Amino acid sequence: MDQREKPSHLRVVSEDDDVQDPIVRAHRHKSIYLLPNAFTTAALFCAFFAIIKAMNGEFSDAAIAIFCSMVLDGMDGRVARLTNTQSAFGEQYDSLADMVSFGVAPALIVYEWQLKGLGLGRLGLIVAFIYCVCAALRLARFNANIGVVDKRYFQGLPSPSAAALVAGFVWLVSEERVFIEGAYLPYCALAITLFAGISMITNLPYYSGKAMDIRHSVTFPKLLLFVGIMLAVTMKPSLMLFALFVAYALSGYVLGAMHKLHRQP
Repeated sequence: MDQREKPSHLRVVSEDDDVQDPIVRAHRHKSIYLLPNAFTTAALFCAFFAIIKAMNGEFSDAAIAIFCSMVLDGMDGRVARLTNTQSAFGEQYDSLADMVSFGVAPALIVYEWQLKGLGLGRLGLIVAFIYCVCAALRLARFNANIGVVDKRYFQGLPSPSAAALVAGFVWLVSEERVFIEGAYLPYCALAITLFAGISMITNLPYYSGKAMDIRHSVTFPKLLLFVGIMLAVTMKPSLMLFALFVAYALSGYVLGAMHKLHRQP
């Protein structure tokens, strides 16, 4: 029997075949779609794991899990673009996972860590909830403005960076034993959480890095700077990551002030 006369489930498909059979083509297409969603699911698991660790009082592990979630979240979109498997479902799933990973989880971690012990009534609970709401608003605005805003800049601090700011502070103090007067530590945590939340809903421009083309060559000083940063992060991850995200969070205010000055006559 000729290959073309065989039923679709009996045909042998070579790598060079154009695969006109819709059943075979659909099977391949669906199997590829699992890749980006698997990264999103892994990021969501890290956020869930972080919440569990915070409930058990293991705050360093909880903070590290947030950073793991951040890395995985950054990979799902790139995998989707590389494999040409972008979909409306993937976008919605990623957005919902981001709300848990970078909205709910950091708020619960910092609340369990320091904010619930504040001696100002329910202030800690209110600030943690404000952060959570700001993350939801930031993600909703991002989804609504896709294809509208300048891709070179984010509008407001991205939710993963805000989560890294909060989780980085938790990790730094918990692991490096940074000296902060015990009575002041909850207020430092409160201030950083509130700053991260408010920064997400501002209109400040934050460099997105999407205009960077990694296929092009870079200057030697830039390469040295990148290598130096990577080495520093490897040696003191909690300190350097927190410092980097503090600098990034402040960069939006600097860029905003510069743009405002340039617009003035």
